[in-house]
Amino acid sequence: EYEVGEISMFDQIHKMRTRIMTSNKFSGDRILGAILFEDTMNRDIDGVPTAEYLWKEKNVVPFLKVDKGLEPEKDGVQLMKPIPKLDEMCDAAVAHGVFGTKMRSVINMADLSGVKQIVEQQFEFGKQIMKKGLIPILEPEVSIKSPEKAECEAMLRAEIMENLKLLRNDQKLMFKLTLPNVDDLYENLVTHPNVVRVVALSGGYSRAEADALLARQHGIVASFSRALTEGLRDDLTAEEFDVMLDTAIGEIFDASKASGVTKELHAHK
Repeated sequence: EYEVGEISMFDQIHKMRTRIMTSNKFSGDRILGAILFEDTMNRDIDGVPTAEYLWKEKNVVPFLKVDKGLEPEKDGVQLMKPIPKLDEMCDAAVAHGVFGTKMRSVINMADLSGVKQIVEQQFEFGKQIMKKGLIPILEPEVSIKSPEKAECEAMLRAEIMENLKLLRNDQKLMFKLTLPNVDDLYENLVTHPNVVRVVALSGGYSRAEADALLARQHGIVASFSRALTEGLRDDLTAEEFDVMLDTAIGEIFDASKASGVTKELHAHK
């Protein structure tokens, strides 16, 4: 048992993450990267710093979540809260051998002013992160519950393309986006020279739903944290846990493979 916000809670969370990452089903054969919380980055797995363990033992690329949560909704969106110690977090990430970062904001309605604010904030923080030699993952999530989801996604794509025009050739980033209503909506991002990779979030879809949608998006791979851990519990036996994890990874990997990805992530490190 644990109390919310106490060290005991983070101990239990790290215990589950360690169980996933040390499983022989979890490896770079089918997994490209893992997004870490700051607490996880600062801990060890089998006596090895987490990011180093991922690189050396699993051949999996480590990323650090840097956002501090969401502001209340305004103009149909939820911006990120300020990140006052972003430079320090990036310096720590570099020292740990982390490859990049991830930060999330949310679009709920097709309000052009709000969508512009979301994209501008993501790019502003992204440029600050790139100065530290890290690859930022920009995650302007469109809520799958939005009654204007398709309109939100069209606005989002247009604003992202405009902001990409302002980048130098050497400024590289990634995107983590909601699976779109229109297949291959983000094709121009997948092929853009400043974009290392486009990944998809499951966003509340079941794993089966998310896998089916992903398979239709050419050049995009999964970043399904919620769908990956669907059904995993602490009370499972080692065999039950590995079977369930293997099934989840296999289904998500097959859907990603069906999308026909060609860009190699490890080559950028």
